[in-house]
Order: sequence, then C-alpha cells, then structure tokens
Amino acid sequence: MPEMVQPESRGRVKFVIFGCGSIGFSILQELVQAGEHVLVIDRDPDRVRELRDQHYEASVKEMTDQDLMAGLPPFEIGFLVSGDHQANLAALQTIKGKSPAIEVMARATDPLNAEKLEKAGADYVLSPSPVVARAAIHQITKLHANRVSMRLYSLLSGWEGVLGIVTHKNPDPDAISSAMALAAIAKSANPKKLAVRIFYDGVIGHQENRTMVNLLEIKMEKYEPQLLQECNYLALVDCPGPGINNPLSPRTRVHIVIDHHQDGQGLEAMVPFVDIRPGLGATASILAQYMQELDIAIDRLIATGLLYGIRSDTRDFERNVTPSDLTNAAFLLPLADNDLLDQIKSPSLSQETLDVLGVAIRNRKIRSGYLFSNVGYVRNRDSLPQAADLLITLEGVNCALVYGISDDAIIMSARNRDIRLHIGNVLSEAFGDIGDAGGHPNMAAATIPLAYFRRVKNKDDLLNLIIDPLLKKFNHLAGLENEGKDEL
Repeated sequence: MPEMVQPESRGRVKFVIFGCGSIGFSILQELVQAGEHVLVIDRDPDRVRELRDQHYEASVKEMTDQDLMAGLPPFEIGFLVSGDHQANLAALQTIKGKSPAIEVMARATDPLNAEKLEKAGADYVLSPSPVVARAAIHQITKLHANRVSMRLYSLLSGWEGVLGIVTHKNPDPDAISSAMALAAIAKSANPKKLAVRIFYDGVIGHQENRTMVNLLEIKMEKYEPQLLQECNYLALVDCPGPGINNPLSPRTRVHIVIDHHQDGQGLEAMVPFVDIRPGLGATASILAQYMQELDIAIDRLIATGLLYGIRSDTRDFERNVTPSDLTNAAFLLPLADNDLLDQIKSPSLSQETLDVLGVAIRNRKIRSGYLFSNVGYVRNRDSLPQAADLLITLEGVNCALVYGISDDAIIMSARNRDIRLHIGNVLSEAFGDIGDAGGHPNMAAATIPLAYFRRVKNKDDLLNLIIDPLLKKFNHLAGLENEGKDEL
C-alpha cells in the first residue's frame, strides 16, 4: 500500500484530477490560473509531496480502490487522466456508482478503450493523440504564418522607391481589397522611403466592384506598360505569377506574389516573397492574417474591403470556404462598416448588365445538365459571371458556361455544382494553351485573345464562326460528345 498523504483542505472543491502525469499537470495549471479550486489524486507519494511543496492540494490514493471516494471532499467535475486504462475505467465506475451527478472526463489510450469508457458513463472521452495532433498543427501553422508575415514586413521595410501592386485582369473585390491591404502594410513598414501604386488591367465593370472602389476611396491606376518603368518593385495579388491572368509578360521580374489559386510552381527561385495558399477561399484572407500577425491597426475602410473580399470570393461563405476564412472574417467583422457593406452589396444594376442577363436567359441551351449560353458582344465582361451565377440556379442544371466576345478576346465564365467535375481544371485543359483559363472546382473563367481577328468589326459573327471548334474540346473533356440534342 502506498504511503497516505492527506490533502491540506477538506472544504468543497469544484475539480478533482485523478492521475497527475503530464496531461493531469497541464490541466491543473490551467485551472489554477483560472482561479479554480482543484484537488489532485495520485498513487505516487513522491509526486504528491512535490505537488504540495508547490502549494497544490494533493492526496495519495489508488484509482482502482473501491473506497476511492472515501475521505474526498464533495466535487462537481472529475478528470481521469492517468496513463492506465484499467485505472481510469475503475475510477469512472466507482465515481458514477457513488455520485452519478458528477461530470467525468476520462482519458482513453486508444479508440477501443474510448468506447468502453463511453459505455461506462464517461461524460466526455479525451483521446490525446488527435488532440495533440490538432494542437501541433495549429501551433506550427500559427508560427509559420507569423514568420511569413514578418518576412514580408522586413522585406518591405528595406526597400526604397516605388512598389507597384498589380491585380489580376478585371479585378474583383478579393483582388481589389488585397491590393488595398498590401499597400497599407507597405505604408506601415516603410512610410518614408517606399511609395505604393495599385495597377489594374481590363475594366472594373461589375457595379458592386465600382461601388466598392468609390466608397472605400481606393486609388487604382489603369495599367500601361510604361508605368512599370516607374516602379522599383512589383507585387502580384490574387494571381499566381507574371503573365497568368494579368497584363505582365511572363518574363517580368516580380518581387512579391500573394494568391490563393494553384499554379506558381517554381516561383520561389525567382521571386523574393511567394505566399500561395490554394486551400484558402480568398486572397483577402491571407492579407487579413498578415495584419493580425503584424498587429497593424486596421481602419474601417480596409476592414470593410477585406471582409467584402472574403465574402465575395466565398459567395457569402458558401463556396470554397475554410475555417481560416471564417476566423479572419470574424476578426474583421467588428472593425468593418456595416453601412458601407450594405451600400456595396446593393448597387444599381446597369442597363448593359440587365441586357446581358436577358440575352443569357434567352440563348440558353442545355445538354445533359450542362447549360451553354452565347451572349454575343459585351462591353462589360463582369456581366458574364453574374449571368453564370443566375443560370446555375436553374432546375436540372449542374454546370453553366456563359461565353461572349469583347473587342480583343473571347471570354467565358463557368459555374459548377457537379462534385465529380473540377470546372477550373477542365477550362484550363481545354483553353489554357491558347489563353488564360482556370479556377476552382465550382467556379472558373477563361480569356482567349483574338490575335489576328482583333480588327474584325462584326464580333457576333466572328464568335459564331469560331466558338464551335473551341467548345469541342470542352465537350470532349466533359463527356458530352456522344450526348443527344440540346434541351431548352
């Protein structure tokens, strides 16, 4: 029998910890730091003396003894966390047999033992292995995020001159807000020696995007090749490399790439700072994390922009959203301006967008759950994703592909609800060798330059002439070659 060491206090306690190894001691420290009254029970007299020397209440008892509860003060919650499964099970049966109202958390050494503890009445079963794994992943990920953020900050703080931030073509809220936030980080890191300019190519056509730029007072400049000569450094946001959905030549020297799409392989050897996280729902989420890790004050305009960027790219947290996106959005929510958000989300619908929606509906053709719609010549390419968002909601439609033609390119926007299909990969394989194409499993886009056909005046006829050969490869990849006639 072990030597008995009685506890100093006989008063009522809330918590009793049975078995004070590494897990039990960690629980003890957390509870004491929270100001809780805790008693420790352990079979090792030397361990109990050490605990009492550190002014913890402790007593020696065998967890397998039937009189385990004898002499213990009343308590509400018990932790059975020894490394001996039989001891934990015996103590659980004794405690629940004497006082069923006591809530018990029991440690399981493996899944089979966890099932036995649950059947014996444990209120919560702790399996340390997955808990430790989750904690380890969380801590190392947080440490990595902090170091990545500090590396970016250190890089920016050492530069002198002009930093040009380039978004993807026809920037969306994610790209716009990410550029806005990166500019703020650069200003914080190097306010005296580094100026920042934001460039975009194409058009800011979507009415929500235009409203966002105006209300958040974001200064963006239309890209011109000569403007690059005025920049000492270049950063890409929401695109994975030079020449990929942006106006830069693939050989352009860039210094920062921040994105949440795939690609970008091999950039690390050429670009000083690369942070591409294809698992995240939005690049704005990455920038929000930077600002948290760097403890940079976020004003209401930046918070509003980043929050809207995350919401927009995840379609109000329903598409490609991750726990990190939700965490970052929760951080931004109390800092954002809800009135501004409401104004951005509810802009006036342009006449052209309404016309394109009407044409997309009228020209729709459906084959085996795939919807195709030719909207003809468009000035505002942002009307295509709005049309695709609308058409994918039609009953019986699993994939919607809306395409049209602008002055210099054929443009496509796709939405997908078929979990068997990665629409981004399909568009990339079908059109990536002749243009920019790609995206996510359920949303994607493609831009195919017209090259020698730019000067053709009748764009509608040109689109009708060349679209069938282009769609043939898409149909092959989607398995539509042998399907029947179109359905309306």
